[in-house]
Amino acid sequence: MTARVLVVDDVEPNVRLLEAKLQHEYYTVITAFSGEQAIIRAQTDNPDVILLDVMMPGLDGFETCKRLKEDPRTRHIPVVMVTALDQRQDRIKGLSVGADDFLSKPIDDVALLARVRSLSRFKGVTDELRNREAVGKKFGVIDNATSRDNGQGARVLILEDDAKRSERLRRTLETEQRPMLMEEANSLGPDGQASVELMVVSTSGVAFDGLRLAAHIRSQSVTRNLPILAIVDQDDRQLSLRALELGVNDIISRPIDEEELLARVRTLIKRNRYVESLRSNVDQSMEKAVTDQLTGLHNRRYMESQLSGLLERAKRGGAPVSVLIADIDHFKRVNDLFGHDAGDDVIRQFSERLASNFRPRDLACRFGGEEFVVIMPETLPEDAMIIAERLRVSIATEPFYIGRNRDQIDITCSVGVAVGSQLDDRPDRLLKRADEALYSAKQCGRNRVMAQAA
Repeated sequence: MTARVLVVDDVEPNVRLLEAKLQHEYYTVITAFSGEQAIIRAQTDNPDVILLDVMMPGLDGFETCKRLKEDPRTRHIPVVMVTALDQRQDRIKGLSVGADDFLSKPIDDVALLARVRSLSRFKGVTDELRNREAVGKKFGVIDNATSRDNGQGARVLILEDDAKRSERLRRTLETEQRPMLMEEANSLGPDGQASVELMVVSTSGVAFDGLRLAAHIRSQSVTRNLPILAIVDQDDRQLSLRALELGVNDIISRPIDEEELLARVRTLIKRNRYVESLRSNVDQSMEKAVTDQLTGLHNRRYMESQLSGLLERAKRGGAPVSVLIADIDHFKRVNDLFGHDAGDDVIRQFSERLASNFRPRDLACRFGGEEFVVIMPETLPEDAMIIAERLRVSIATEPFYIGRNRDQIDITCSVGVAVGSQLDDRPDRLLKRADEALYSAKQCGRNRVMAQAA
């Protein structure tokens, strides 16, 4: 896949060299020659990956990375820091300010491209979720509140078959995380295993093939998005590159530096929690898009889409579909006498009784105002009438409570029932017949159930 890469270095020949290498692989390259320029280009161009030199006059790479990760507009962009020396303290400092990885000069072309491909895949997923979140915020179905995470307190699964190595990893990680070994994971059950936020996989195991295990984890829908940190031998360059190609998120080499391990784990967990929060917001926006906010029932749009599918199935010889429309009697009088807040109280309580009087497979929706619709799949006319009457009785026999003082008022409802036929090839036709039955119930004195013949 192609991507846009921002190359940042105060030495122009270094920039041109990286630019040539990346363009040869069909990447789009954006350039900056200082930390200040890098921040501006990141904000305006939204690159997929930033290659950031450490040693620059003025704003150095560490401070630039820190500012990028503190800015909500750019914190999601992966940053790879480029350093002339492969120094331990540089790696730890860079990871602590939010860098995703390090490359040492002279840069290995294969390692460079593997890193860019890996991180740009992550950026693509993030951008898609951010775009969907932005749409949700635009329509007011996602809150603007954001929170920063320290990347600690996560359940981390260690997949290492050497007892001494696994215990050493556990002791290191438990200072900040909640690590567990393979045998402990087996005793947790599915719910406990589902809470794992990171897997640390050894690629030099005897009892299992670490890369094959990582590939299997990536291929399963349940664990496809779970971050993986692979442990490789220091000199095994080919294995490291292969791990990145298979979807491993990060790599750490033996002998393992404890501070670097903790820093890389924090980075992966923070990144994963950020993506999961985006997914949660998108799910929330989808739920709100089909949910009535006052009652928590499904809204009219969702109801019509579901009814359409059920009618299509019935036309092809499937089970009949029944529909009822319930309307609160004299609801305008409630608003006029007690106010709209009291009216909202009545609608909420009516919705609760409506939902509690139907089967799990039935679909209760707010049709609009004081009208409600219930779709009843695989329901014959006589059964639909029984269910509708049960709803009417539950409304009429118990008082409703309004206002802070919980004053009691009596409420009744009228209900119209219709059962789908071969002529009801569209939801509006079946709903119209149910509405005609409701009108008949109103005309006959309210607080009753009427059926409309097909």
